[in-house]
Amino acid sequence: MTPMPTSSLLAWLPVWQRNFLVWRKLALPAILGHLADPMIYMLGLGYGLGNLLPSLDGGQSYVAFLAGGIICSSTMNAATFEALYSAFSRMHVQKTWEAILNTPLGLADVLMGELTWAATKSLISGAAILAVVFALGLTQGSLLLWALPAIVLTGLAFAALGLIWNALAPSYDFFMYYFTLFITPMTLISGVFFPSEQLPGWLAVLGTWLPLAQGVALVRPLLNGQVPPDILTPVLTLLALTVVSYGIALKLTRRRLMK
Repeated sequence: MTPMPTSSLLAWLPVWQRNFLVWRKLALPAILGHLADPMIYMLGLGYGLGNLLPSLDGGQSYVAFLAGGIICSSTMNAATFEALYSAFSRMHVQKTWEAILNTPLGLADVLMGELTWAATKSLISGAAILAVVFALGLTQGSLLLWALPAIVLTGLAFAALGLIWNALAPSYDFFMYYFTLFITPMTLISGVFFPSEQLPGWLAVLGTWLPLAQGVALVRPLLNGQVPPDILTPVLTLLALTVVSYGIALKLTRRRLMK
């Protein structure tokens, strides 16, 4: 495959637009699908298990505590599924990337389009759950809309990580290792269902620095009407993770397609 010419900063936009137009045909079922699983967790655990638990510090109910974690885990899952299964289909099965690369666009444009589209899907998913959380009265509301940029940051980080695995995967079956060995354990120790401080010392430290925990550290205080403490740490961590992971994904994808 011959190298493509250097492209402009917004050359990736047609790739994003193409994915959006395909998704738009089934937008409503897709949004409902993104809502179903996290809402079952939030309502089932939040109200079911939450009724058996005392109020948390500050009088916060468990379901209100859980809401921030569920928004972030849903954001993570939406970005991850798009960067893995959907991107792999376009790259390997449907040969969509190959067709795009026969235009003036380059591989960096394709990867950036996939990255931003996966982050957009995660924003749609996270915003839908955020609307439900607001409707249920589980947020203070004063800083609610600031959760949207935090959702985008979280989605970008997980989309970039997913694109790395996408570049390495020989088949769809390979993605199960990613979910089993990385996504699921991270969901359990990143403060989604309970504070990470409840874990043993070393595990609590590990859980606090995982990318999902960084998203939770931003979203949960905002739902409570509070500015996240030490806000620059999770913001810069997620931004750095996105940039580094995207660079790795680009290098690995280029190596794969050049074979």
